[in-house]
Amino acid sequence: MGKRISRNGRPLLTTLSGAILISLYGLPLRLLAVEPAQPDADAAAATAETADAGAEAQAPAADKASTEKLGEIVVTYRQSLVQALEAKREFTTQTDVIMAEDIGKFPDLNLAESLQRIPGISIARDAGEGRQISVRGLGPDFTRVRINGMEGLSTTGGTDSSGGNNRGRGFDFNVFASELFNRIEVHKTASAEVQEGSLGATVDLHTPRPFDFDRFTLVGSTQAGYNDLSKETNPRASALVSNTFFDGRFGALFSIAYSDRELVQEGASSVRWDNGPSSGGFNAASPFIQANGAGVFHPRIPRYGVLQHEQERLGMTGALQWQASDRTLLSLDMLYADFDAKRSENFLEAISFSRSGAAGKPQTIVRDGSIDARGNLVYGVFDDVDVRAESRYDELATTFKQTNLNIDHEFSDSFRMNALVGHSRSYFDNPIQTTITLDRANTDGYSWDYRGNDRLPLIDYGFDVRDPGNWNFANGLSEIRLRPNTTANLFTNQQLNFDWDVGSNFSLKGGLDFKAYKFATTESRRASEVSVPNLPAGTSLSDLTRLLVFGNNLGQPAGTPNTFLIPDLDRFAELFNIYGGQGTFSLSPSASGAIGNNRDVKERDRGGWVQGDFQTSTFGIPLRGNFGVRYVRTEQESTGFAIINSRPTLTTVEREYSDTLPSFNLAWDLSDDLLLRLGAAKVVSRPGLGNLTPGVSVSVSGGNRVVTGGDPYLDPFRAKTFDLGLEWYFAPESVLGAAFFYKDIDSFVQTSREIRPFNTSGLPASLLEGTGASPTDDFQFNIPTNTPGGKLRGVELSYQQPFTFLPGFWSHFGAIVNYTYVESKIQYVTSTGASSLKTDLTGLSKNAYNATLYFEKDAFTARVSTAFRNGYLTTVPGRNNNNIEGTKGTTNVDFMATYKLNDHVEFTVEAVNLTDEFNDQWVDATGDRSSVYDHTGREFFIGVRLRN
Repeated sequence: MGKRISRNGRPLLTTLSGAILISLYGLPLRLLAVEPAQPDADAAAATAETADAGAEAQAPAADKASTEKLGEIVVTYRQSLVQALEAKREFTTQTDVIMAEDIGKFPDLNLAESLQRIPGISIARDAGEGRQISVRGLGPDFTRVRINGMEGLSTTGGTDSSGGNNRGRGFDFNVFASELFNRIEVHKTASAEVQEGSLGATVDLHTPRPFDFDRFTLVGSTQAGYNDLSKETNPRASALVSNTFFDGRFGALFSIAYSDRELVQEGASSVRWDNGPSSGGFNAASPFIQANGAGVFHPRIPRYGVLQHEQERLGMTGALQWQASDRTLLSLDMLYADFDAKRSENFLEAISFSRSGAAGKPQTIVRDGSIDARGNLVYGVFDDVDVRAESRYDELATTFKQTNLNIDHEFSDSFRMNALVGHSRSYFDNPIQTTITLDRANTDGYSWDYRGNDRLPLIDYGFDVRDPGNWNFANGLSEIRLRPNTTANLFTNQQLNFDWDVGSNFSLKGGLDFKAYKFATTESRRASEVSVPNLPAGTSLSDLTRLLVFGNNLGQPAGTPNTFLIPDLDRFAELFNIYGGQGTFSLSPSASGAIGNNRDVKERDRGGWVQGDFQTSTFGIPLRGNFGVRYVRTEQESTGFAIINSRPTLTTVEREYSDTLPSFNLAWDLSDDLLLRLGAAKVVSRPGLGNLTPGVSVSVSGGNRVVTGGDPYLDPFRAKTFDLGLEWYFAPESVLGAAFFYKDIDSFVQTSREIRPFNTSGLPASLLEGTGASPTDDFQFNIPTNTPGGKLRGVELSYQQPFTFLPGFWSHFGAIVNYTYVESKIQYVTSTGASSLKTDLTGLSKNAYNATLYFEKDAFTARVSTAFRNGYLTTVPGRNNNNIEGTKGTTNVDFMATYKLNDHVEFTVEAVNLTDEFNDQWVDATGDRSSVYDHTGREFFIGVRLRN
């Protein structure tokens, strides 16, 4: 970054991280020394002098007196808000900042939940905590994340309803504890010095460094958490130690954060709804069908389920800094994160309604039923229904490692250089993904009833689901699925940047970037998942099963069984030596359904950029800004199994493309309190990794049958962006702001979805061997294609103020509120390329807001935060004859309170998800048919924070 130009006669901030003692553990730390300027694009920060002056100017008289007496400034929650606000103000680009005190003291389980406090950011959750973010209506794949200035990608596995294993470009924030970071910056407008790849935003995560402190520092915290649904107590702990040596010329820092979490997720699901004509219809002899017709929508796999999660998260950072000379600084940053999880999923379900073969719907007789005004079969009584008890067990582990070296050197007072070399690796391993089913064919008297609750149906299975004698485990009927898989993402970054102060009001920057990226995913399966061994003589299902109880806080209708029999996977594995890897349980990456997930993508990006930063005035109004251009050339190599001469053949496709990306940003100081921003740029985001494979994948899981194709010649997403913002700093520590943003998306990649028989695809029937599916069965075909895109526009409103203008007790309150409105119209197409719906982007919530009310007085602080997002679309066009698919809106309420006993000890109380918000997914805009409806409970934490 180098030297910054002054504004209004006062120096701009040069670094934020050096202006505060890290308070990521929520401790009230102190403002101390300033580190040398970091090579961050337009990065904001504070000299000790500026921070001291700003804090004194805005502190109450008593606090100021105390400050003068101590000779230090105590960082409080309010003070961290001041610094974050000042940082935002000093950026030329449209950038929001969260300081360490925000991260450490928000009631947040991870970084995603910290980020949702920023205007324009909404999050998607998995297992009850934030996983990925959307920025200004654009989903996770459109947001780039840099850690200490270097791009990285972290992925993990999730439930199928939350996206499953992440094989895309979206960053999974739940891998990291928020305690590991001391600053987050979200760049919503582009500039030449910030690397390409984002349509939504570039998120910069910063870990602490030893020169952030001027003396030995030791801080730590410990918490005990309790979940009111799982009834489990969970520990969290963190610590940081830092010191400098040799007269402050060398420093070392280490931090660690650990958490263990056990929770339960339970509810109802349907795996979407379908209507009769698309899949052959019910048995023609059905009395109800004869009287009412067959075109009604029905749940495909109506079921209740219980998911049990065990998660262990460990994170560590290390940093070494060496002031080799007065003009040379070397900084080595290291980050390690390990996220281990065990997840069991257990369902009691009817599978006939998802099958089009002779043993599926055509065999099922509908005795009675009721159809609502939306065309839904909300009540039905059936004969010849296949019922299944399904248990799946996953072991999942993500290991993230990053090391990067920064060298900052000043050739002179006006000419500087920054060099960065780094490597990051995220490796996700799902070594055990085992599913075993118990089955009962041709059950009579099965019924469902959604009339009393369209999310939680009353289900009568027609038999005692707890009795082992009512279930079967047999070859050709039941299944044993083994699907171990991995996903790896590797980055190597090299950057060389220069900064030259041409004059007092103009600086010229430029640099060269090289990035090598590799994505690889693997999967193996059994040759035949429907081939299961017979039970040995003397062994019965009573020896291989257990009872599962659920629904104590779910609210399902009375009469629905809350206890059912499930396979005991450990006993099955021991009996059949399932993990022995021989004979019928041998695994192969070329097995049907697995070949599509054995693929990789390599990208080599070479780029250069130049940017001018200036300060001038127009009509006597101070103006600062930047203008520049970035050029990048992308070499892409995609490898996967393509179908050649009816055989899967490993194929590699290479291509190149380039982009020239101009940008400019302006900031007018209309007065000391009023700031006007303007920005425009061309931006690019590379296609989704799953869409670049030259092959296809076939997936058969029970009644789910999916074919997914790829196209390595897809064009990237390209857009022109425009931003206009106005900020009024009308009082100390306060701001009222509005920002308008517009994106003209020139090229867009859409996945078309169509249901049709497999034998109409031209794919060889050999791809179905061992899956139990027939070539005449209906499959969902997912095919990516480039489309024209569309417009996206929106507005952000923000307000922040301490209520010091109120009398007495009320003067200790304050509020932070923001609201975002986004709209878009994207032209979607069918599998043939014909125009289909013109509607919102997937992942876009039209309305979202965040609100925090805080109280701070003496030793006590308290905060309550609310995060709301509208419902959003997840799939367009929808599947199974539904026009669209989506997720309902959510409102999450969190609380935190702290009490400072003395300078060394502070007690904390936190509550997360106080409303116990349900995850409500649906299909069809008119039908509003429930697809998933589940919850994970509330979480409460008590703890203590300590410091030297």
